[in-house]
Amino acid sequence: MLNKVQIPEMIPEKCYSTEEVGISRITHDEHLKLWQGYAKKTNELRELISHLEKDPSKANQIYSSIRALKVDYTFAYQGLINHNIYFDTIGGKGGKPTGKVADLINKSFGSYENWVNDWKCTGMGGRGWAFLSYDHQTQTLFNYIGDAQNSFPIWNHTCILAMDVYEHAYYYDFQTARMKYIESYLQVIDWDAVNKRIENR
Repeated sequence: MLNKVQIPEMIPEKCYSTEEVGISRITHDEHLKLWQGYAKKTNELRELISHLEKDPSKANQIYSSIRALKVDYTFAYQGLINHNIYFDTIGGKGGKPTGKVADLINKSFGSYENWVNDWKCTGMGGRGWAFLSYDHQTQTLFNYIGDAQNSFPIWNHTCILAMDVYEHAYYYDFQTARMKYIESYLQVIDWDAVNKRIENR
């Protein structure tokens, strides 16, 4: 059986600095409960899958226990991973990046301003997430849309930045003004954390 994932106990303290741009402590504290939920369900599903009778004659693409558990597992586990990245990469100074990510953004988008415009469009176009990922084949970056925790996976990529655009991430502070949330988010990206993710890719 796969080992249990660690359940996050608290929001990283640096994340609360986002209050300065309107993303409140209350939003983060409530968000923690969802983050913990993904971890708990990941562990629960790992346990269920490990004890499930593996009988190919009972597996079915319309409905079967193995299909239901494995599909929901991707939603739970990817939800945990997405939030790990989200909370690791906010609570910084935002603005123009430095280091490797700055070089890659310029290479991939032409300029930071071009990246910001594309990021805003991606955030507005996604139903749940915007992801900045490093493509190991082309050695460039791309902004991906995620409609759900587990939608549109791209292999041979490393996600280095994840922006939650589900309403729970911003409604308390911005109501339906998602763009205001995205603009606030851009002011608190932790580019040092993003650079570490690039180094560890």
